[in-house]
Amino acid sequence: MATTKVNRLLDLTRLVSRAGRPMTGVDRVEFAYLDHLLGAGPLWGLVRTSLGYALLDHAGCAALRDRLVSGQWGAADRLSRLTRDMHPTRARAEADVRRLCLARCLPIRLSAMLRRHLPEGVHYINTGHTNLTERVLSALRLIHARVAVLIHDTIPLDHPQYQRPGTVDRFRHFLTRAARHADLLICNSAQTRADVLRHVAPLRPETVVALLGVPVPQPGTAPDGPWTKPYFVTLGTIEPRKNHAFLLDLWPEMDADLLILGNRGWENHQVFARLDAGPPRVFELNDLPDDQVFALIQGAAALLFPSLAEGYGLPPIEAAALGVPVLCHDLPIYRETLGNIPVYADVSDGYLWLAKMRYLADCRQTGNAAPPEFIPPTWEAHFKAVLRLI
Repeated sequence: MATTKVNRLLDLTRLVSRAGRPMTGVDRVEFAYLDHLLGAGPLWGLVRTSLGYALLDHAGCAALRDRLVSGQWGAADRLSRLTRDMHPTRARAEADVRRLCLARCLPIRLSAMLRRHLPEGVHYINTGHTNLTERVLSALRLIHARVAVLIHDTIPLDHPQYQRPGTVDRFRHFLTRAARHADLLICNSAQTRADVLRHVAPLRPETVVALLGVPVPQPGTAPDGPWTKPYFVTLGTIEPRKNHAFLLDLWPEMDADLLILGNRGWENHQVFARLDAGPPRVFELNDLPDDQVFALIQGAAALLFPSLAEGYGLPPIEAAALGVPVLCHDLPIYRETLGNIPVYADVSDGYLWLAKMRYLADCRQTGNAAPPEFIPPTWEAHFKAVLRLI
């Protein structure tokens, strides 16, 4: 007996809105869903642009995927001129979406557009924490869509001190809306599921835990620089919760170089000032392509990750997959995803961190104490768990 293919509608708003910028972990998840779902049956894409909504069919989703991979976007169109402050690459991406789409509309016409073009009962998937509005949910209800929302973490509620103004309330509304209206919440870890259920109680939404896939990193050629081995790396946006200040406090005591890989974030002026002052043996590298980042990690004595809060924490998993030691703050998510692979040290104990870093530097020079082999979670396992439900 033939099985009917499920029609799925993937929200691609985040990827289009961030076109031209380095992909974050959340961006990579949305892209992984796009790439996988293109081979898993009929796929549609919904994009909230700066001027309204666009609906992509399967061919349009494939063409968008190809542009995201190549970074080659067409020219901005006349409508792009109506939004003057938009990032130029986003303007070109939105123009391409308008050229590729099956249909587009002003916000007030969203329900009519979806009713006209989508099959009833389509499965809508939102992985980007964006565009899950009352308007979208109302339009989906009219076509009896099944709704799934991927929750990456609850950091805005658990650690509001690290958030931009307004973020906490927006996220609280988003999470409550998802818990009330989604047919399924996809949680990237058991820790995230526990956090979600704690925050949305007494609601008890249906959930599934599916660890995010982490492809084995493919190192390229490391960029040249004045650093020497043994050196250490830390990777991530330079923002308060990543705790770069902790490493800068310790580094005068270290006889090694520190490479800080990542772009500058927000509200971290004291750290920026310290970096601008050029501390000895500390090097800030921004906007590196992934293959160069992985090459630098591969050559490091260890990845240092003193982050104070993480939803999933991709860099430690990627470093472990490369066979590079990981020294990190003891967070529950690392126990779940990495087990006994990392060296755990609480950031309240700077002396312990110094001792562990010196030990790892010695190991790098002598070739001793390589970490156990680690096989990261796969997207195949993730989608096997998720797509049987949505």
